[in-house]
Amino acid sequence: MHTVELLDEALRVLGQLGYAIREACLGGGGGGCEIRGRKVFFLDLDLDAGEQLEQVLETLRREPADCLVSISPTLARMLKLRKIA
Repeated sequence: MHTVELLDEALRVLGQLGYAIREACLGGGGGGCEIRGRKVFFLDLDLDAGEQLEQVLETLRREPADCLVSISPTLARMLKLRKIA
């Protein structure tokens, strides 16, 4: 699976978990947060797809594991690899 496909899947999962996705040029910032009780993920358009994917993975790693049941084996491996390291 290519990086862009994994990024699309990871963003879809964030949406399923209730995150509103906001895309903006943030100069290397971005990531997930909660604003007034709502989950928001800021996708930094200044980053390449690999860096964006890593930001999404960092946010997904903070979610309970049982929320991540419908993800591809590749994405599941990426989440676990970084979590252990």
